[in-house]
Amino acid sequence: MPRMYRSRSLLVCVMALLVALVAATQPVAAADGRPYTNPLKSAKGADPWLEFYDGNYYLVTTTFTGVLAMRKAPTLAGLATAPSVQVWSDTTSTRNNNIWAPEIHQFNGHWYLYYSAGQGGTACCDSQRTHVLESAGTDPLGPYTYKGSLTGSNLTPGGWLIDASVLQANGNLYLVGSGFVNGSTQSLVIAPLSNPYTLASNTFTVISSPTLSWETSGSPVNEGPEPLYHDGRTFLTYSASSCQTADYKLGQLELTGSDPLSPASWTKKQTPVFQRSDANGVYGPGHNGFFTSPDGTENWIVYHANSAANGGCGNGRTTRAQKFTWNADGTPNFGTPVALGTTLPGPSGETAATPTSYTLVNRNSGKCLDVEGGSTANGTNVFQWACTGGANQKWRIEDQADDTSRLVNVATGGVLDTADCSSADGADLRQWSWLNNKCQRFRLVFTATGDYVRLVGENSGKVADVANCGTANGADVRQWTWLNNNCQQWRLVPTT
Repeated sequence: MPRMYRSRSLLVCVMALLVALVAATQPVAAADGRPYTNPLKSAKGADPWLEFYDGNYYLVTTTFTGVLAMRKAPTLAGLATAPSVQVWSDTTSTRNNNIWAPEIHQFNGHWYLYYSAGQGGTACCDSQRTHVLESAGTDPLGPYTYKGSLTGSNLTPGGWLIDASVLQANGNLYLVGSGFVNGSTQSLVIAPLSNPYTLASNTFTVISSPTLSWETSGSPVNEGPEPLYHDGRTFLTYSASSCQTADYKLGQLELTGSDPLSPASWTKKQTPVFQRSDANGVYGPGHNGFFTSPDGTENWIVYHANSAANGGCGNGRTTRAQKFTWNADGTPNFGTPVALGTTLPGPSGETAATPTSYTLVNRNSGKCLDVEGGSTANGTNVFQWACTGGANQKWRIEDQADDTSRLVNVATGGVLDTADCSSADGADLRQWSWLNNKCQRFRLVFTATGDYVRLVGENSGKVADVANCGTANGADVRQWTWLNNNCQQWRLVPTT
């Protein structure tokens, strides 16, 4: 081969190698996650908090009762149909009503669940106080124990504090929330923590008050402070104006000084950062949280909003989420709230399929809750059977917006029903057409790590039980008083 051609061939090879090396060092764009549409939660969807942890998303929201319920799913889309599992209930009269704005934060191998709650049997809302629970281990579902109330001597009336979150700065923890200090307007307040459940000082400092015109629609309000950290900077979004109005929206502070306890250390952005979109039919977007995609490359915001301008502060608010970006100056750009029903790519790094139903596997026998023969007839028996993957062993667990769910069999369309609405031990569990009564509603109560729950009948307060702890195919499933044994525990297994 002539020298000229050999040189040209060598040059081509070198160039090809360089191109390959450059390509190998370029970051590969992450694949979109599973498609999803808002809302992620259409019943009791206000004040959402969402975490991605150990392969699953965990979502917790306001209930307005004395119960805390959480949803778990491997994809964002899956949260829309995931079971609402009760992780906490309280009978203590001073804190068993109006649970608002729950959040979970992980410190030192435990999850801490912060929420505000009021006194049962009293009018809303002067008794609202902030409380904290601690998980036994690393499962966000719990089990949880009550650690105490977090309140301040200068909060009025009598320690009123809502929407608490935890700020991390300078290696320390701070509780941020919304309250009234010595008769102020409803403002953002802060106090230091000595550990996740103990205040280092019971005196709170105001770091933001509603002084701008867009913070005073309906009434002057600053609430729902949520930390956001990026490139060494610390931001605090918050909700402004009355939630009764369509102009409830998000504002933003930035920690520009060295001491988070000093109001002078916080700089307020003079314009809102996320607000209503009449064109998209989104009103009063606010009380948000933040989470990252499973692969850690994307930032997402979760928030609630109404679909009508007069939606107000109740259960009409639904949970929504969308990806956000960053401006050239390093501040967040949350964009415009997206219309409901818009199909969007989910967070990058999602690899699991989106569940559409669940099997319920008995902890003692390892067998599945089954509608006998897949019959569609009313009165068909429900028993346990070896898990086959059949549609008559798959159940849609549908939230009824009252802390209960109905279990709808995928094969038959019938629901799990307590025979004759009996409250007696041994009453049969069977299939029946939906009658919308308490005998067909169940609470899924977290029992043990591993996604084990007990199915508690709303009418009887008794649980789904395998008769005589049988392990054979066809062993009957009935209701029985809770005995805290494995025959009364069921594992939720997602299916597609």
